This record gives sequence, C-alpha cells and structure tokens, in this order.
Amino acid sequence: MAPAAVVPGSLQRDAFGHLVYTGADGVAHNGVVPVRAFPIDGRLEHIALVGREGHELAWIPRLDALDDASRALIAEELARREFMPVVTRIISVSTLATPSRWAIETDRGPTELVLRSEQDIRRVSGNTLLIADGHGLYFLIRDLTRLDRGSRRLLDRFL
Repeated sequence: MAPAAVVPGSLQRDAFGHLVYTGADGVAHNGVVPVRAFPIDGRLEHIALVGREGHELAWIPRLDALDDASRALIAEELARREFMPVVTRIISVSTLATPSRWAIETDRGPTELVLRSEQDIRRVSGNTLLIADGHGLYFLIRDLTRLDRGSRRLLDRFL
C-alpha cells in the first residue's frame, strides 16, 4: 500500500515530545521521524514520515503545502535531528597538504576541522560542497561563490 500524503491536523506531539502521526485509517503511529529524501538540495520538499519499524507512513511532496502547525512540528524535528554547520568563512589552514587543520567560521560559530584527505571534500551539486571532518562531522558550503576571496583561494588548493 502506498503511503498517503499528510492531511492537516494528523500530526501532533505526545506528552513525551514524540511525534504522533494519525493516518487516514485512524491508526495513530507514535514516535514517527521525518526524513528528507534529499537533505542538501531538497530542504523543503520530499520528506517522508517514517515509523519506529522503519516503514514509510506518509510522503510530503512539499513542506509548504502543510498547515502551519504540522509544518512547525516537522521543522522542529528535522532541526533536532540534523546538525550540519554551514561554513561561512575559512580563516586559516595549517598546511596545504593533508592532513591539515582548518580554522573556520560557521553559522553556529567559529570552530576547527581536520581534513584527512582531499577526497573528504565532495561536490554535492553545482557550487555546493560537503566537507567531512576527521572526527565524523560534516560541514556544508552551500554556495562556493558566496565565500570571500581568501576562503575560496584556500579551498581551491584542495579541490
């Protein structure tokens, strides 16, 4: 059976803060999790509600098509699950060889990352890059062309 689209009012939080999805059949599913099909490119579309058993319960083609309350619940849950700082500036790089230590500024504040190899920088699409830190964190460069000249010059040495 194909999952149904979310209908307004069918999504709420229980007393423990878990999301509860009630489908068209009236069955309530506790502990559902929103999952983006395209977490970097499709931020506002193609989101599945997945039950505790890992089965897709509902498909949301566009988040902005939901009512305000459902949209807010899903946005809160996604923000809680997804942590990917966006690089806004590269301050310095310890060496132009790898491994190297990078001092960066992100939308969450200044930090450092360890780049183990050039392969840890991946072009996701167009000007979007994903940097895997040596400690397992991922950093996103949403638009390479929006970085300042000094940051792009440092980054170009590793691309």
